[in-house]
Amino acid sequence: MDVLSDAVTATRVGKPSASRARVTAPWRFRFAPYDGAGFHIVLQGSCLLWSEETDPVPLGAGDVVFLPYGSAHLLADAAADPRAGRPAVPFEEWARTADGGPADHAAEPDSPGTTVLLCGTYRLSHARAHPLLAELPAVVHLPARVGSDPELRAAVDLLGRETGGARSGGDAAVPALLDLLLVYILRAWLKQEATAGRAAGWSRALTDPAVAAALRAMHDHPARPWTLQTLAARAGVSRSSLARRFTALVGRPPMDYLTWWRMGMAARLLRDPDTTLAAVARAVGYASPFAFAHAFKREFGDAPGRYRASVTGRPVGSSE
Repeated sequence: MDVLSDAVTATRVGKPSASRARVTAPWRFRFAPYDGAGFHIVLQGSCLLWSEETDPVPLGAGDVVFLPYGSAHLLADAAADPRAGRPAVPFEEWARTADGGPADHAAEPDSPGTTVLLCGTYRLSHARAHPLLAELPAVVHLPARVGSDPELRAAVDLLGRETGGARSGGDAAVPALLDLLLVYILRAWLKQEATAGRAAGWSRALTDPAVAAALRAMHDHPARPWTLQTLAARAGVSRSSLARRFTALVGRPPMDYLTWWRMGMAARLLRDPDTTLAAVARAVGYASPFAFAHAFKREFGDAPGRYRASVTGRPVGSSE
């Protein structure tokens, strides 16, 4: 798997969800803090987003906004004043009423002040989020621009159609499209940072030829007995050059990152109670379960068997 795909897989813990809303000004929704990430797509019309982390963000048709840390925020019609006006309605409460929810195709015909939104959440774990995702700003705004990010625009169009009414296969199509949307959002943000000359940290690491080559090697073959020397050879640079560039962009030395990534993989594998400890050890590059258990406890503060018991309920040692 590539690094971006791995970062998403490592952080995602459940299926995404979304609700469509058709509203006419004046309106104002409140979104409470969420243990995951939120997103909004403006399918029609315009509105404003307010959060404690940013100034008001104007959103137009086709715009996508992503809140990677699930921070509290407001959405309201474009003419609203954040300091006055009607109280904000909790979005979930509105969606449960007879006039709200996904079935907005039953609403009255559009008026000039009509806005159509797709609002949703991703279940993401921030406990050991991949550092690539941890570098995202509190609010990622991706404006709709002609000719830019065609994959993102295509996903937005497809989601608009799939959520516009009851369609055969929609229950399978929408979650799959939302998963694609997350990848396209992240791609678009990385591209946006590079184009604007703001690329730093991970957004630069993925475009630095040597660092990217070393990252791909670790992610493609995590069980190989990598050393700084073999990673540098794969990257085509000296050990000192790789160590310096990798540490500056990724935030930790290559071998430290490799251990961190292996232990994160191991934690996910341990969630399957039928995978033996020896199999997990081999999958992440350890010849013996004892050596793996020592490394895992150093990283997580608990032995692999006890960690498995805490997340699966399976007694320690029952599948080892």
